[in-house]
Amino acid sequence: MLDYPLLAALAAVIREGGFERAASVLGVTPSAVSQRIRALEERVGAALVVRSQPPVPTEAGARLCAHVERVRLLEGELAADLPGLAGQGPPALPIAVNADSLGSWFLPAAARFSEATGALLHLLLDDEAHTAARLRSGEVLAAVTADPAAVPGCRTRPLGALRYVACASPAFVARHFPQGVTAAALARAPVLQFDRKDGLQARWLRRHLDLPLAAPTHQVPSTQGFLDACLLGLGWALHPLPLAAAPLAEGRLVELLPGAGLEVPLHWQHARLGARLLEALTREVVTEARRALIAPDAGIAGLAGKG
Repeated sequence: MLDYPLLAALAAVIREGGFERAASVLGVTPSAVSQRIRALEERVGAALVVRSQPPVPTEAGARLCAHVERVRLLEGELAADLPGLAGQGPPALPIAVNADSLGSWFLPAAARFSEATGALLHLLLDDEAHTAARLRSGEVLAAVTADPAAVPGCRTRPLGALRYVACASPAFVARHFPQGVTAAALARAPVLQFDRKDGLQARWLRRHLDLPLAAPTHQVPSTQGFLDACLLGLGWALHPLPLAAAPLAEGRLVELLPGAGLEVPLHWQHARLGARLLEALTREVVTEARRALIAPDAGIAGLAGKG
């Protein structure tokens, strides 16, 4: 049988991103965490953690982390049905979600789910192109992702597409694009980037103008701050239409190329557990996505249920 205190140490190191933070969460010393992981590696006969900064799981480690999270979820549901087993508080679901979804449409689904079930959500932020890796590593039980390929042991379904529009403040456009949105002007006009993983602005330039992204770049790693920076004229950028619609209608933002947006298809992937809580969260996420996102096209819809 697996030793769950040892497994808990492994899962904490991966989830918290380090041995010291894992030790703080577990209430032990970093040395004790390291000893528990070495003992677990000896027991399973395989390396489980690449001791980098931050630590990352090996393939075997990722499988064990995923197992731990699934067991915790099932135990939480069992405790809800058998009050005598309670004592650890409400179950918590670790979920990976991209910042733009969190800032534009995901939270109403999360709020309805938590109100109906009493369960907690631990949300991990990452780029939509990388959230599936969190699911693959066992850090989370479900993810909003741009990756349609199902992670092993998971189900995937299309949510729809989040539409982005390239915007700037009217003053910024007047200052940097007096002769229109030309290649020369785009090479000089400052652009906003969420972080180093953010490739949306570069994709928009390639798709609509066949240009590389070569302009001076500000990094603003906050969804609301990103929008505020654009409103204040710090740079131009792509914004989720649900967030940009009101400033566009009010004239506080203008599109650089009207009608030339960018659509990012999103998918919901979750562990194939049959757990009631995951099923309830999935229903709320899909319902909210249908309300807020652009309906998936036939090609995307064909991926429903795979995995």
